[in-house]
Amino acid sequence: MQNSKTPEATPAYSYPQFTEEMRKTYKILVPNMLPVQLGLICRLMKNYGYDMELLHTEGPNIAEQGLRNVHNDTCYPALLVIGQLMDAIESGRYDIHKIALILPQTGGGCRASNYIHLLRKALEKNGYGFIPVISLNFSGLESNPGFKLTKTMLVQVAYALLIGDLIMMVANQCRPYEVVPGSTDKAIDICMDAVIKRFTGERMVRYGEVKHLFRFVLTVFGKLKLDKTQKKKLVGIVGEIYVKFSPLGNNRLEEFLLSEGCEPVLPGLMDFCLYCIYNSVIDHELYSRNGRTAAVYKLVYQFVLGKQADIIKMMKKDGHFRPPMPFDEVRKKSHAIIGQGVKMGEGWLLPAEMVELISEGVTNIVCTQPFGCLPNHIAGKGMIRKIREVYPQANIVAVDYDPGASKINQENRIKLMLSSAE
Repeated sequence: MQNSKTPEATPAYSYPQFTEEMRKTYKILVPNMLPVQLGLICRLMKNYGYDMELLHTEGPNIAEQGLRNVHNDTCYPALLVIGQLMDAIESGRYDIHKIALILPQTGGGCRASNYIHLLRKALEKNGYGFIPVISLNFSGLESNPGFKLTKTMLVQVAYALLIGDLIMMVANQCRPYEVVPGSTDKAIDICMDAVIKRFTGERMVRYGEVKHLFRFVLTVFGKLKLDKTQKKKLVGIVGEIYVKFSPLGNNRLEEFLLSEGCEPVLPGLMDFCLYCIYNSVIDHELYSRNGRTAAVYKLVYQFVLGKQADIIKMMKKDGHFRPPMPFDEVRKKSHAIIGQGVKMGEGWLLPAEMVELISEGVTNIVCTQPFGCLPNHIAGKGMIRKIREVYPQANIVAVDYDPGASKINQENRIKLMLSSAE
């Protein structure tokens, strides 16, 4: 692959944009957080002419790349995301004059809003300032002439997230018990292929088709040969959203739990989306802000809740898998633990998910704590004592993840928790 740097760097006060021309020939590199959900969305976007590749690279060199390119006080998720993208650029696998990078930008108080600026600074520092970085945002922070999400695309992405959450949920309930090794991963591929065949081009997908895909997922996984004669310890995983889901961020925590004879249980990404949506309603209730916006978000919240209710109903009728708790119940259960005004980062959602897991019988919980995420430490680690007061059966361990943390020490802390697990 071509890997020569251009002689002229981009001026510090400007940055290259991803244009409509670039869309035709450029590959967009996506840092990995959710292997199933993001893998599904990357494949979906190819139907719209975007060549998106989800990075699966791992190893200590990723963190080392991050440390070389961002300040060591920067939060661990930023360090890994930027390190993974910089590692891909310098790997020689890509024509660096035909790639773009993409990062979400929320515009909230989390430093994740500034990842994109840190990445551009790292690119400039290394002579790659000509590589465009796409801001994926819904608040008008930046525009990208060559990357636009139409209404149809947004609907398909939202439905893909719902289906992706369902696939992740049932796969986690199958993998610890599969009789044929690899059969769960094969079922994931079958379900993802079925979604991509339905979600084609600018065609508006009817919700009836989506419900059919819900049933299809349950049918495919329901046919897997499972051996449930041996009881597994249920272990919930919560924490900052990147480290909670990303195998790179949590040192393959799910695989480690499987090796220890456990069944990992993860609340879905849609819970985080519902949390973000409902925070606009909370802003209005607490501070009388943006009444019209709050009314719109409340409608969206009820709409998504309805779709989640359909999934729960189908799972109960199918009978093979444990359904999640309705999110509105999760939200209300958190009231005894934490105020709804705590909404920086994962905020009230983090203790809410711990309470959800405990209420569903998953009393063993790993709370993933990334370096530099102060809200996560306060709303996660800081609330464990309060949760134990209300739920004495809770068996929670907070595990720190940062560049200097030893994987052995992390696993030993989890083993200690498992030694007293039910």
